[in-house]
Amino acid sequence: MAAVFFCVGFGGGARAEEAWLHELKTLPVQDAGRVKPFDTFAREALQLVYGKRTYKKSSAVEVVFTWILVGDHWGDIPFVEVRHAGLKEALSLEKEKKLFTPTELMNNPKLPVVFSELQTKRERQEKLNPYFQAVQRLESQLGTLQILSRGQIPGMQPEAESDKWLAPSDLKSPAKEKFVALVQSFSAYISDKNSETGKDLAQKVTDFKASTMTLAPEKAPSIGKIKLEVTYNDVHPFMWAWIAYLLSAIFFISYAVRKHPWQNSLGWVFLAVGFLLHTAGMATRVYLAGRPPVSNMYETVVWVPWGALVFGFILERVQKSKLVLISSTCIAILCLILTDLAPAVLDPSLQPLEPVLRSTFWLSTHVLVISVSYAAFFLAFALGDLILYYYLRGEEKYRPQIQAGVMSIYRAIQIGVVLLALGIILGGIWADYSWGRFWGWDPKETWALIALLGYLAILHGRLSGWIRQFGLAVCSVLSFSLVIMAWYGVNFVLGAGLHSYGFGAGGVEYVTAFVVLHILYVTYVTTVRYSRMKIKS
Repeated sequence: MAAVFFCVGFGGGARAEEAWLHELKTLPVQDAGRVKPFDTFAREALQLVYGKRTYKKSSAVEVVFTWILVGDHWGDIPFVEVRHAGLKEALSLEKEKKLFTPTELMNNPKLPVVFSELQTKRERQEKLNPYFQAVQRLESQLGTLQILSRGQIPGMQPEAESDKWLAPSDLKSPAKEKFVALVQSFSAYISDKNSETGKDLAQKVTDFKASTMTLAPEKAPSIGKIKLEVTYNDVHPFMWAWIAYLLSAIFFISYAVRKHPWQNSLGWVFLAVGFLLHTAGMATRVYLAGRPPVSNMYETVVWVPWGALVFGFILERVQKSKLVLISSTCIAILCLILTDLAPAVLDPSLQPLEPVLRSTFWLSTHVLVISVSYAAFFLAFALGDLILYYYLRGEEKYRPQIQAGVMSIYRAIQIGVVLLALGIILGGIWADYSWGRFWGWDPKETWALIALLGYLAILHGRLSGWIRQFGLAVCSVLSFSLVIMAWYGVNFVLGAGLHSYGFGAGGVEYVTAFVVLHILYVTYVTTVRYSRMKIKS
């Protein structure tokens, strides 16, 4: 079959990117309310259907393009991902498999029943549990494959009289004729891959790209912006950033143990490289989306470690302690690895803003300030983890590190409290502007207030002498659960309230395990320290 031949023929071995493929990647298309390169559209479609952004050794562009041209030939290839065990059981699918063919899924007699149950849940506006979230994803997967094979997405030709872009099945002349020629050239290239058919295919893609803008040349997107997004997709700056951060942390930890100056120097070099890549990645997203990088969970998970690093730089200059840099770097490593490993939970795609978020002024103030306050609390949490480790190793031996770390925790919490309080006030003003009330006990508002009151209680306890060094380290770890609830729990666990634009699904078991393990860690360190003090007394 053509699709099988395509994947085997194009996927075999490393090769330089063909000219036609490069041209196709930069083809502007309209999808999900945004003009983007075909490369981005293909990666998102393949991620949805297959669960990854490459298929075996073939790129997303190659695979998704064949879904449009020869979609029927993919019917008997197992590439549709179904992971949820309950859904497999409901559809009587093999539990050991995770990839299934479109044909066996579409012809499954139990599929209409499952989809009907999902529709009933939607009509009742009930919160979807993990099972129905998996059903909803399967519905999106099969629906995407169907409309792709019919040529109904993506939009490839802008119309002059509307904002609509015409899909492949609706193209008008001259784009229609150019697309037919492109399909014929593509078929010839599959049959006989040589330099001549490759050059002809590249030219046909170029001709088609030029023809799509003839109806409305004024709507032609910035070629520079399209190419930048393709480069962003290819480079993947956040992946290289966390690798640089990891090397930086290794050298900083080595320097803390062995005190070789070259280790400190290399730590700063890799930290600078990682921070530049991190900043460049966020700046690129801001430029491409035309808004601050905090409109969804993925973007906040990228933004928060950046803020933690900034606070780490400031406190390191003031406190002269490498513990702050090590802690902030570890935060960046953890968060950026999560954005790489969990694309199904943390969606990296650039999406248009919800109507309530389209005031970039408030998005740039309230949301940025609230999320950067989480960065300060995250830094205090990481420092608390490290200080408790020093208590475990020997309180007297590591007294200087403990004192420096506790002071950094205190300063980080102070910074976080000021920012969170400011963010809540700004959010109230925005709520009055958008919803006609300053405060309404919405779950997001309530948990932000609970987090603020919790950290204020810690600062009060520290100021009054009720909480000492060990207590501050313990509180910095345990109180971060309040931030996790306000940041993640309201959107991904409760799924209720007016902040519905931030809702998501997945990862609950991992976040729960993270919180429980830290509670056990604090309990263990506290027990060991109490036992030692009892022996001494």
